[in-house]
Amino acid sequence: MPKPDGLRSPYDKKAGGLHHLGRMFDKIRLHQNGRLPEDLRANYGLTMGLDGQLCGFLGVEFKDVEARVAQGGTDDEVAEWIFARGLRPNKMQTRVWNEHSRKLGWNDFVTKYLELYKAQAGHAHRTDILTSLDAIVADEGHEVSR
Repeated sequence: MPKPDGLRSPYDKKAGGLHHLGRMFDKIRLHQNGRLPEDLRANYGLTMGLDGQLCGFLGVEFKDVEARVAQGGTDDEVAEWIFARGLRPNKMQTRVWNEHSRKLGWNDFVTKYLELYKAQAGHAHRTDILTSLDAIVADEGHEVSR
């Protein structure tokens, strides 16, 4: 699947310094405008997916973030709204989230799902796809690099 316009890499940390936060905002905006690709809808907002894990880490509900994004505002404004209601991660907490998300699927509870996903996506032979973020990047037609 080529990456749709308006959807940044999950590795991007410009929103709040956190992997996936900006992408989550992008997915919400695309969903609210009826432009979220079908293959991204399956994991949209799921508790065990990156959206739900990030919201759980920050101590906010995904549905509340959706509602705040619908009100408009910049990434910085929405991130500040989240931080004011949930966790405002310090440098160590930011590092913990970023390392967790960067390694999700590598020898952990997501590994079985990732292997199944790779097989279904025709990537079973790809030894460069070790994590969920790698799979996202590869699916969007970009080279996996760490």
